[in-house]
Amino acid sequence: MSMVLRKSVVIADDHQMFRQGLRGLLETEGFHVAAEAENGQAAIRLTRQHSPQITILDYSMPVLNGLDAAKEIQRQSPQTAMVLLTMYDDEKYALQALKCGVRGFVLKHQAAADLISAIREIQTGSIYLSPGISAAVVKNLMSKHGEVSELLTGRERQVLQLIAEGYTTKDIADLLHLSVKTAESHRSHIMHKLDVHNIAGLVRYSIRQGIIVA
Repeated sequence: MSMVLRKSVVIADDHQMFRQGLRGLLETEGFHVAAEAENGQAAIRLTRQHSPQITILDYSMPVLNGLDAAKEIQRQSPQTAMVLLTMYDDEKYALQALKCGVRGFVLKHQAAADLISAIREIQTGSIYLSPGISAAVVKNLMSKHGEVSELLTGRERQVLQLIAEGYTTKDIADLLHLSVKTAESHRSHIMHKLDVHNIAGLVRYSIRQGIIVA
């Protein structure tokens, strides 16, 4: 039983066929897939429920993206190491991921080749970056920008993603178990902080920041 627990994995990706491919790859290598999630919110819940050694997160997921899910998983389940799968090969995205507690940053088109290597590395306490991502550049960026604070809170980023995905204020309140008044307050604070006063502007900001994918 202890061996299974040490190798337990949660997979989070909104594409079922991709999750199935990852499951097959992981099971072939002796890992136990404890659960699959189709969005970041479910990934947080299932990680808390199963306490896996590893949670694999796709960067671009509905309801809550992988980056913001990683922040919450780090807070709620600090014993779980995280691997982020992404299409973005820019070092700034790797920097954001590392700041959120991610220990493996794997380019999605290289997942079949790199994922197991990433998991093996982070099991030893190391950080893994896919070939093509400069570890030296990321470390340099972290040393320069590690203390920069986020403009929006984690909850505000989550509300912003849902707004950008087209959810109404009532929908957002229901999804996040908030009152409509609280959801409206978050929306107002976001617009004030960003100095953006329409939905189109919030969508453009979300795309620029990688919160949603165009």
